Amino acid sequence: MMRIAVDAMGGDNAPKAIIEGVVLAKKNFPDIEFQLYGKEAEIRKYLDDEKNVKIIHTDEKINSDDEPVKAIRRKKQASMVLAAQAVKDGEADAIFSAGNTGALLAAGLFIVGRIKGVERPGLMSTLPVMGKDQGFDMLDLGANADNKAEHLLQYGILGSFYAKNVRNITNPKVGLLNNGTEETKGSELTKKAFQLLSAEPSINFIGNVEARELLNGVADVVVTDGFTGNAVLKSIEGTALNLMALLKDAIKDSGTKGKMGAFFMKDSLYSLKDALDYSRYGGAVLFGLKAPVIKTHGATGPEAVANTIKQIHTMLETNVVGDLVTQFETGTIAPEVQSD
Repeated sequence: MMRIAVDAMGGDNAPKAIIEGVVLAKKNFPDIEFQLYGKEAEIRKYLDDEKNVKIIHTDEKINSDDEPVKAIRRKKQASMVLAAQAVKDGEADAIFSAGNTGALLAAGLFIVGRIKGVERPGLMSTLPVMGKDQGFDMLDLGANADNKAEHLLQYGILGSFYAKNVRNITNPKVGLLNNGTEETKGSELTKKAFQLLSAEPSINFIGNVEARELLNGVADVVVTDGFTGNAVLKSIEGTALNLMALLKDAIKDSGTKGKMGAFFMKDSLYSLKDALDYSRYGGAVLFGLKAPVIKTHGATGPEAVANTIKQIHTMLETNVVGDLVTQFETGTIAPEVQSD
């Protein structure tokens, strides 16, 4: 039985959206025990039954405006902290939260712990590719504002490992996000990272890739520093939201003919919306830790929660983190990172 520790109180719509998502996932994954951390009475409101469910009551939670590291250290009984501690103690196999991102990163690093040999775990999401079911993995999306070239090399290795083992891509193409495809383009960071990635035999490095090509499927894995990755992610999110809003406004303003046309095109419009929705791939993984630590958007709904649980199930089923721990800690794949 797989065991997932769920921060039931994390997120804008908690615990309702979180528990309703768990209820959806329970139907498909009878081999998961859901450990729900939070206010017991609130959690029970949204459960259909308690089969394969364990509720761990706590009144304390980490708020969205809490300072992450202080919150983790001071709020020892917070739902997120207790869930992370369960993973550390071997009582759960993974942790999932829609709460404070910084706090979850801190809980992952300070409680769950990073894999020996991984200098900087990266936040990774699978993002959509237009016209294809297969998306691409991108990291770091904001776990680290500053990175060294050696970190980007490790992100290439981590992302490739995930794409192979979780997404079943045989020889994933790894690209380095840059302002041009030429080897000589970019900052000192990207130039050095290019050389390191080019020399790494365990990955299929295809060179520099530009941001405008990401949604065209130019690579299966894209690596960048956390500051840039977070900016790109939010640009993609904003573009998708604004595109759908513009289409909606255009239809409203187009009169009877436009509305009739939209009616006949509604299946295509829904397909476009689905194509731009990266939550269908699950949440963001803080990859490089000793166990799966997964984050979803604070405003997530039940379907996105269920998709994230499906993603965690695949990660546990394939033992991707366990295999990664073995390979890094035995030195099979562990490029040295020089200390400052």
